Amino acid sequence: QVQLVESGGGLVQAGGSLRLSCAASGSIFSINAMAWYRQAPGKQRELVAGITSGGSTNYADSVKGRFTISRDNAKNTAYLQMNSLKPEDTGVYYCNANIEIATMWEYYWGQGTQVTVSS
Repeated sequence: QVQLVESGGGLVQAGGSLRLSCAASGSIFSINAMAWYRQAPGKQRELVAGITSGGSTNYADSVKGRFTISRDNAKNTAYLQMNSLKPEDTGVYYCNANIEIATMWEYYWGQGTQVTVSS
């Protein structure tokens, strides 16, 4: 059984910052890529940022220069530092991870954490 638990969401004014965390727990052998997605009301879920086990990162154009993804492999945790937040960053943020359990690799999702940016 594997769980991804996000935390750190909340209400912030435009221009402010938030730091999201995603902690993986359970019978984990190793974790490959981890990523953050978001879903705004009435819109499809979209990739915000991803990070490989080696630390290579990629970002959506809309967040480049403002968001930073990182991970602590010893803690099975990924982070998303969000600066200069805009109202259009509002949405539910989900963590996704590619996790090896025994001999299988599977993708897991967290339950999501709400981020609301007021103008």
